[in-house]
Amino acid sequence: MTVTPKSYLPKEEREALLREGGMNLVYVAESQEASSAGDEKTAWEWMRFAEIPAYALMSLKKRRGMDFIRGKGLRTETAEAKYGKDWLEAY
Repeated sequence: MTVTPKSYLPKEEREALLREGGMNLVYVAESQEASSAGDEKTAWEWMRFAEIPAYALMSLKKRRGMDFIRGKGLRTETAEAKYGKDWLEAY
């Protein structure tokens, strides 16, 4: 069972974001709000749910390394689809 991280968005704003851009936008906004509140742990917990574009994951890998991505538990299917299943080790 997945535990939802602490929410920093007011209910009305969350609902508006959901209508505007779906759950992925909610995840990113929650992460930003948590970060703005100084709660980096929760910010990364929200990003675990987000579908991150392949190019952003590749950039993160180049800047922080594959262990960082794995350690944060980020979803990597977009990068796997673009670069191959072994993209974390291969590039």
